[in-house]
Parts: sequence; C-alpha cells; structure tokens
Amino acid sequence: MAWENIKNSRMRSFLTSLGIVIGVAAVIALITIVQSATGEMLSQFESLGTGKITVIATGNPLKSGLTSRDLQNLEEIDNVSGVAPSVSITGSAGKQGILLDEVSIMGKNEKFFESDGSEITRGRTLQFYDMDGYTYACVIDQDIEKAMFPNENPIGQRIMVNGQSYEVVGVRDTTSNSDVMAGINSSSTADGTIIIPYKNALALSGASTYSNVEVYLKDAALTEQTTSEIEVVLDAAFNYKEDSYRILDLSSILDMMNSMTTMLTALLAGIASIALVVGGIGIMNMMLVSVTERTKEIGLRKALGAEPMQIQTLFIIEALALSLIGGLFGIALGLGISLIATLLLGTAFTISWGAIALGTGFSVAVGLVFGWTPAKKASNLKPIDALRTD
Repeated sequence: MAWENIKNSRMRSFLTSLGIVIGVAAVIALITIVQSATGEMLSQFESLGTGKITVIATGNPLKSGLTSRDLQNLEEIDNVSGVAPSVSITGSAGKQGILLDEVSIMGKNEKFFESDGSEITRGRTLQFYDMDGYTYACVIDQDIEKAMFPNENPIGQRIMVNGQSYEVVGVRDTTSNSDVMAGINSSSTADGTIIIPYKNALALSGASTYSNVEVYLKDAALTEQTTSEIEVVLDAAFNYKEDSYRILDLSSILDMMNSMTTMLTALLAGIASIALVVGGIGIMNMMLVSVTERTKEIGLRKALGAEPMQIQTLFIIEALALSLIGGLFGIALGLGISLIATLLLGTAFTISWGAIALGTGFSVAVGLVFGWTPAKKASNLKPIDALRTD
C-alpha cells in the first residue's frame, strides 16, 4: 500500500526524496574522497617501513652531534637491528666535459639501502666493505646518470665529487618513496643526488660528529619501549642538556595522520548531514500533507476495523520507503562523484563501506524520526471526524 501511494505521486515523491539524495551523496562523496586521498598517502608512508626512528641533533652540526661511540651504544639496544648515520652536503660533480655545480651529496651506510626500499636500476648498493673511509665508491641517481652518461653505462666509470675521484657502483631510482623521509632530492634546484660512504661525507662536511642518525628496529611493535631506551643513550651522549636532540618515528606520524583523518571525516560528515535534516523536514511536510489529503481514507480504514498502530505503521513504512529510495540514489550518486574526483586527483578510488553504512543508517533514521509525527497524527484521527472531512 505504501509503495502504491508513492507510485501514484511520483513527482512529489521524487522532489521529497531529493533532499535525502543530496545529503547521502554529500556524505558518501566527502568521506570516500578524503579516505581515498589520505589512504594512498598513508600507504606511501607505511611503505617506507614503520620500524625506523630518526635522531636529529639540534646543536652545532660540526661538533654537537653523535660520535662513533654513541652509534655503537645505540646498536647495542636489544630491539635495534642497525644504525645508519646520515650526512648531507651540497657540492659539485663532473667528468670530462661535464660539470654539475649543485649536487646533493649524501653520506650513508649499507643499512640505509637494506631498509629504505629504494630500487637500484643498475649495479649495486654501497656495502659494509665500502665503509672503511678509504673506499671511494658512489651510487648516483637517474638525474645524474642522464646528465653525465646519456648514452652509456655508468657502472665502473669514475666521476669527480668535490674534487675526489669516485667509482660509480650503482644507479638509484629517483622516484623512490623513501626519498621523502631520507631527505634526498629535497631541493628542487639540485642537479641530482650522489650517495657516498658516510665517513667520506663526514670528512667532506668538515664535521666531527653526526647530526642525523636513522635507527632501524627489529620489531616495530616495540617502538615506544625502544624510543625510551634510545633517550637514555642520547641523554648520556649530550650530557643531559635540554633540547639537544629530537626523535622522530614514523609510527607517531602515522597515528597523528590517522587521528586527523578521522576528525576531518567526522567534521565533513557532520556538515553534509545538515542536508539530510533538510531532507527529513521535506519528508515530514510531504507526509503531513498526505495525511490531510487522505483523511477520509484513514477514517474509512478505521471504520472497517484498522487499529491505530496499523495506520501509524503504514505511514512510517511510507516515510521509510521514501528515505531509503533517496538513500540508495544518494549512495550511487556519491560513489559516482567520488570516482570522478579521485580520477581528477590521480588517487586510487577506494569504496568506503563505512560511509555507505553511515548513509544507509542516516536514511533509516531520517525516515523514522521525521515520519513519526505524521504517522502519529494519522493514527490519532477519529473515524467519525475523518469521514466528515470534505
């Protein structure tokens, strides 16, 4: 019966449900777009590995960092699988007839390559036997390869790095996600990046200590405990001076980003739900008009023995049907908008089943809440008064 009433006034039913369609579509689209965009960003961060802690000395980079003995103390922590000091300077690189005067020179050890997930497109990474301070081997990125070796294999060839001859042993993919956290290619004006053994880079920098160290963990689940143990070592290394170092770990960043995403999603859903309230008011108005128009029908049903609860249920079902139909169209529209938006943004489209459940739940709630008053009014009509109505 409820479906028949909806079909008999299709245009009015469509216009009544339009508010629900817009509200649900807004909720679905906003939540799906936010979760698709942030989900891809989070997955890129997670691909770097959460089992890494970065220690940054905040004092004079030439003499207020960590010593080799401090690095050994960090490596002795139970949950630490390795320590990778990092040195960063800007210098020049060249070969016969070619000079690049603004190159990012990074000092790393073998642990960096084992843990950062970067791809070596040619040759090999730096190994432990390159770390004696007397081996002049380097890994260049694809920008350096294109500039210096456009038509030849660079492996085994030598280039000058800040006046010192280095053998090219590998070529690194410049699109690696790990560059974000490693600080590689951070300058848009750099001609490219060359990675050399960390001791060699330290000598080039003129420093005697390391201001940036990456600590790799065996078990990422023990990050908090390991951070506390690292703090003990660092406090001793810096003589308990306040603000002498900072500790960054990817797990904390991911937790913060997840919290921000949750808050943003809730805020957007709350704003979009205003349209659902407006749609609910539209349903209530339409149902009140319907009660007025069908007063004689209600009186006749009651005269034939219909109980007030049956009349009330009939109108609630009709309100629910209107809101659910609007909700289904809203879900389809919201997913369509989300798909187009993610294609334009260049992110992966991810269906948010939570958003769909939320939209469906909102539709049911709106139908029940805003259909209650008209249904109650219809059930309270007296048969005699209803039948007398013109």
